Amino acid sequence: MEFLSKRIAGLSESQTMAMNQKSKDLQAQGIDIINLSVGEPDFFTPDHIKEAGKKAIDDNFSFYSPAEGYMDLRQAVAKKFKVENGLEYTPQQIIVSNGAKHSLANAILSLVDDGDEVIVPAPYWVTYVELVKLAGGVNVVIRTLPEHSYKLTPAELEQAITPKTKALLLCSPSNPTGSVYSKAELKALADVLLRHPGIFVIADEIYEHINFVGGHESIAQFEGMLERTVVINGVSKAYAMTGYRIGYMAGPLWLAKACGKLQGQFTSGPSSIAQRAAYACLTMDASFTREMNVAFRRRRDLVMEGLSRIQGLTCVRPDGAFYVFPDVSSFFGKSDGKITVKNDTDVSLYLLDQAHVSTVPGDGFGEPNCIRLSYATSDEKLVRAMEALKTAFDRLR
Repeated sequence: MEFLSKRIAGLSESQTMAMNQKSKDLQAQGIDIINLSVGEPDFFTPDHIKEAGKKAIDDNFSFYSPAEGYMDLRQAVAKKFKVENGLEYTPQQIIVSNGAKHSLANAILSLVDDGDEVIVPAPYWVTYVELVKLAGGVNVVIRTLPEHSYKLTPAELEQAITPKTKALLLCSPSNPTGSVYSKAELKALADVLLRHPGIFVIADEIYEHINFVGGHESIAQFEGMLERTVVINGVSKAYAMTGYRIGYMAGPLWLAKACGKLQGQFTSGPSSIAQRAAYACLTMDASFTREMNVAFRRRRDLVMEGLSRIQGLTCVRPDGAFYVFPDVSSFFGKSDGKITVKNDTDVSLYLLDQAHVSTVPGDGFGEPNCIRLSYATSDEKLVRAMEALKTAFDRLR
């Protein structure tokens, strides 16, 4: 007898996590796998942040925090938004959660009712459409084009809006494409949304500080948009703190209260120890983040040069985050004499088996012509990975 609920039975497994697990399983068998599947900085958390976490243990931060997070941390987040983004929030408009994914879940579950439509530009991060499904919403996926750097255009947005549209999910810098929206591009989208006052924006800005084209821009900055936008961010990517699980959201007070109420029932506040470490990182000198950004830019260039030597493969140059999203569709139907690859999943499995390089099929991101590679690993591993990929792709005829 099947006891699972329909909402869970209809939920897809994260392809990113699945490929990461396949890599770990092969590594456990002694196979040298270069894992480019998971989006996680390979840098260690700065020492003074680690010390803050240790001090929190010694200072007995072992009790429940407020469900919304510690007030001084929420004040630090509000200050970050004002100083770095020019966005004015009170601490009461900030909710600290167990990672940015949790913040996204809070926002979507607080906004979306059964049958509400949510516009999701593709390629998208794998979790977006699953969270909308969990909320009972309807995903309206817009397949963006490589010639537009996989960015949503105002015309595409306007065409997708219906009376049932409740929200737009926007990610910049983007996972999986690395595309970054300029201020002018965001203003053009905001102009469309301002003509449709019933639509809310969920802006995922977790890769804000991994940006190779200058300052970060948020759609919340434009007149009339602050009260219609929830900004999602966190400490995982910019401060190499993925395991600390601290994300945060900022939005209108009514939404913050709703998310606080939901979080109070689901999880209560996030880890007290991790919150003290997050406070340290948000009040620190930003030199570590700048140095990491320089390394990611160098790795981006290294990977793009390596991919350019693979005949038949095309890739839009990313301007942020730490992913490349090459189009591998020209290899569909080709064979190395033993294995014929028919689609993106076959390509990823072929590369894992033959090149010992782990990637993620693009279908989970809404673009089945592509695969995603993370370059959040060492230069040495990336050089070896590019050589192995070229050898494996060159065998496909």
